[in-house]
Amino acid sequence: MAANYQLYECLGNVRMRSGKELLIASRQYASEQRWKSWWHFLSTLTLALAFLVVACLDLPLGICVVSSILASLVMIRLFIIYHDFMHGTILSGSVVAGGVLKLFGTLVLSPPHIWKHSHDEHHKNNARHFGPVLGTFPVMSTADYAKASTGERFYYALSRHPVTFLLAYFTVFFWDMCLHAFLINPKKHFDGGVAIVLHVSLAVALSFISFQALILGLLMPMAIITCLGSYLFYAQHNFPGMIRHEGSEWDHVHAALQSSSFMQMGSVMHWFTGNIGYHHVHHLNAKIPFYRLPEAMAGIEELQSPTVTTLHPSDVIQCLRLKLWDPVANRLMTFSEAAELA
Repeated sequence: MAANYQLYECLGNVRMRSGKELLIASRQYASEQRWKSWWHFLSTLTLALAFLVVACLDLPLGICVVSSILASLVMIRLFIIYHDFMHGTILSGSVVAGGVLKLFGTLVLSPPHIWKHSHDEHHKNNARHFGPVLGTFPVMSTADYAKASTGERFYYALSRHPVTFLLAYFTVFFWDMCLHAFLINPKKHFDGGVAIVLHVSLAVALSFISFQALILGLLMPMAIITCLGSYLFYAQHNFPGMIRHEGSEWDHVHAALQSSSFMQMGSVMHWFTGNIGYHHVHHLNAKIPFYRLPEAMAGIEELQSPTVTTLHPSDVIQCLRLKLWDPVANRLMTFSEAAELA
């Protein structure tokens, strides 16, 4: 299969369009409606702030806990708006929106410079290389894992372990996204240090208000959004049925359609997660605003038969068990499956 992989295939009397044709077809959805972008941004920001304030007030504990959880879910949506802004997809050129969203990204340990650099690399190399790849969870082939040292195997297994996702506040965001990046290159990744200083300063300030404000206004929301956010990012590229091609066989459109999943959710969860579940559509064209992703999927027939995963516990467990890529079987497999083959 050559790099100019063509998505031609017959489904009845329907001819599947080529990758180039699909990219051209997607362009009609790759434009924002400015008023709608502002509405989503301001309404989401207002809801997040309102729920956070209620969570910190001297009210019955049950109300505050529920408000903190709702704030966490709304902040995931706000993060997707930040994500789209950093792609240049919505509100581009707005000093006000940019200032607020970049401050938000910094406070939630996703500083603009580091995050954009790593995320752009992810889009350019989605399912393209093995081993450590900037901006994504590493994938090793069965052959590379067999040759790896004990230490390399340990750190690889740790990077994909459920505990890493549960503690993503510290493992993925505080350490990897900010502190580790800053320590490697303080000049280039200075905003990683800024993010840590601002985040810790916010935690100290909230602790002076009350213990409840610290826990329900910051620590619990951060624990929820980093855990769920990390898992969503992982599962959208590590799922049963995904197909990957490396090197000269790699193709952007193929990686979007077959190495990126559709995370099926109810309409409420799609709202909270900013439609990021339409991940194959997003990877086809990152310039499609999050609120137009369902429209694009409905309008482009080739996007309507993606590999599907969900947030059902059985699907979560199934995705988390996948560890290694076997190029012979052409699929992801568990450590035990790889050991049996070896």
